[in-house]
Parts: sequence; structure tokens; C-alpha cells
Amino acid sequence: MVDMARRTLSMGCAAAVLVLVFAAANPAAAFELITLAEAALPAGKVPSFKMRGSPTRLPSITVVSPAEVGAVYSPVDLKLLFKAFGGAAIDPESVVVTYVKEPDINITPRIKSFITADGIDISQAELPPGTHQFWVELKDTRGSMNGREFDIQVIKK
Repeated sequence: MVDMARRTLSMGCAAAVLVLVFAAANPAAAFELITLAEAALPAGKVPSFKMRGSPTRLPSITVVSPAEVGAVYSPVDLKLLFKAFGGAAIDPESVVVTYVKEPDINITPRIKSFITADGIDISQAELPPGTHQFWVELKDTRGSMNGREFDIQVIKK
């Protein structure tokens, strides 16, 4: 009886080791930020955002990753930092991210879980080869608004 219990325990341990080895060999799939069908749409017009005479400093949007210069391979780590000023905070519910195509594609619902008051942080975002334009718009808790465009140029491996 003891011998059978040892064999059962041994088989269970072996199965657990195989699961761990398989998981390490096959990392989690990348997050599909843009589909092939979306990328195939014609380019859209980038919105412009101009605020004149604001008495307070507008919130800022900084693209940390990928670097704004040069092409990258997919998947990419997409990281944007948001900053509010004058005691305000960024309202994460106000953030809207648009994939600039004809027609524009609001990708905010698919990345909602990656948006915080500090920014957007998506590890291993999958994009097809090509140049991808995005428009990000946000508000702070004082109602100050800002927006900016950024591009990601993806090349094939």
C-alpha cells in the first residue's frame, strides 16, 4: 500500500514538473492591440488639439515605450505616462485611445484594464507590420484636457 502511494505521489510530481516546463517553454500569448483587418484600413486624419490662453498647465502624455524614433519588432511593450499639474490628478475614465484609420477605431474598451491615472502599460502588445498612428486624449480632475498623436512603426522579423 505504501509502495502504491509513493508511485501515485511520484506520478503527480512528474505531471506537475511537465506542466511547469511546458509553461516556461510557451510564454503567454501577446495581447493583440491591432488586428490585421484594422491595419489594412486606409489611414485616417490625425485630430488636432489646440488650447489657447489656459491659466493652468495642461496634463501631459509622454510615450516611454516603444521609442518614438525608429522601427520595432512586434510584440512591443507599450508604455505611456500621464501627468497632471497644480494638485490635479488624471481621470482614468476620461482617457480615450483612437487608432487613426478611416474610419477611426476607438480601442479604449479593449485596453481599459491597462489604463490608470499614471498612464497605460501593456506588455507584449501585438501589432501587424506597418506604421500605426494613435491619438490619446485625457482630462484631469480640474477638467483640463490634452491630447497627442504618436506612431509605432513595426517591421517584420
